Amino acid sequence: MVNAQAQALWDEMRVEAQAIIAREPMLKELLQHTVLECRDLADGLARIISARLANAVIGREPLYQMCISAYREDAIIEAICADFRAVCARDPASSQLTIPFLYLKGAHALEAWRVAHFLYIHGRHDVARYLQSVISDVFAVDIHPAARIGKGIMLDHATGIVIGETAVVGDNVSILQDVTLGGTGKENGDRHPKVGSGVMIGAGAKILGNIQIGEGAKIGAGSVVLHAVMPHTTVAGIPARVVGKPREAQPALAMDQDLDAVDPRALCTLGCGISFRQEP
Repeated sequence: MVNAQAQALWDEMRVEAQAIIAREPMLKELLQHTVLECRDLADGLARIISARLANAVIGREPLYQMCISAYREDAIIEAICADFRAVCARDPASSQLTIPFLYLKGAHALEAWRVAHFLYIHGRHDVARYLQSVISDVFAVDIHPAARIGKGIMLDHATGIVIGETAVVGDNVSILQDVTLGGTGKENGDRHPKVGSGVMIGAGAKILGNIQIGEGAKIGAGSVVLHAVMPHTTVAGIPARVVGKPREAQPALAMDQDLDAVDPRALCTLGCGISFRQEP
């Protein structure tokens, strides 16, 4: 059965591909191979990801088969559709669906991780860990295949993102470059953060330990978060502390990097150079 969400996205992408060829004939072969000659979104994405990850150990064809088996699952292809639409909605530099599909390493790393996770939960732990290693080498994004990640995710720029084995990320979360969802280094078992839906995590933030980041929270860039964050709360600093509340219910959707301060005095120990807004 054809997935309606995937078919609608694919139809839009085919129109975009034809328009790109008309503007830039040099890209015709790329767009023919990855879009116009493909059966559907799953086929096109499997071609891209398998080509990116192929090497002398595992070649393109077996990787393609791994990818297509994952992308044929309705839940996975629906998550992929939500991811691509999230990038286009939140990133001013991504005005077309073909941009994250063809070019963005954050989108490619995430959709490659979805293959590794699919393999992991079906008991193929060794090959899943192998894919984790290759994804880290190719994209500089290290996500354990056992982590749990929702849909509508944007990994913006993505370089340096690390997400640990027992981490959980909800739906509609935006994570900027160099973010770590890690352990404290002293724990075993369930040791990584649990991030609620709608959260925005600024560039370079480190969230450490089995702590809850509540729905709709905002984590300031460069912060080190060692304790739970309540829903719809903004934290910033080293160590992070509460500095206000986001104006939006889901800061991840707005991608507003300012800190919406309730009390400017709360920012006095966070260092210079931080911009914030105060309600009139």
